[in-house]
Amino acid sequence: MVTFGAEYGVLAVLAALLAWCWWRVARRQGAGAPAAVAGVAWAVLSAGLAVLLSVPVRSLVARRAPVVDHDQLTVLVPGRTGFSFVSGHATLAMAVAVGLFMVHRRTGLAAIALAALDGLGYVFMGTHYPTDVIGGFALGTATSLLLAPLAMLALAPLAAAVGRGRAAVLVRAPGRPRTAGVRGEPYPEPTAADKDLAA
Repeated sequence: MVTFGAEYGVLAVLAALLAWCWWRVARRQGAGAPAAVAGVAWAVLSAGLAVLLSVPVRSLVARRAPVVDHDQLTVLVPGRTGFSFVSGHATLAMAVAVGLFMVHRRTGLAAIALAALDGLGYVFMGTHYPTDVIGGFALGTATSLLLAPLAMLALAPLAAAVGRGRAAVLVRAPGRPRTAGVRGEPYPEPTAADKDLAA
């Protein structure tokens, strides 16, 4: 169970959280929706970029996997004898989680908890040292946070342009306009807190 969860389960749940978060922010009313959708897109792109950055880090540090240095260690996933610092799964999971946190706090907190469980799973399986996982968390967080302003300069206008074109469904999800109460009165304009989440 731990092996399946760490290898596939957490990534599947993170993908579901990404889809749910996109659907939620794409149904927003007002000008904040494209920026929020761009934030979800950045959560995905930052994960890919962080994993790419982890490749030279592994070669530079060149830490051998626990199973190589400890013959008596029983691992749940044999054959992992490559360099172990940093953990690629931990890097990817935390980059997605931090990206989601910048868009939607509750979803992001759930994703961060999942990323932490994923890291613990890899330590439990014997394929990574705890510091491999911590290093992956740091790399994923740094990539997602530090490059977000620059990425959003490009992604936010792109999302706005897509929202005006034929592929508008990617930015503004189809659905009934939100109404309040039985009278069918429209919701008020987004509050400052809503705009902060969108930004």
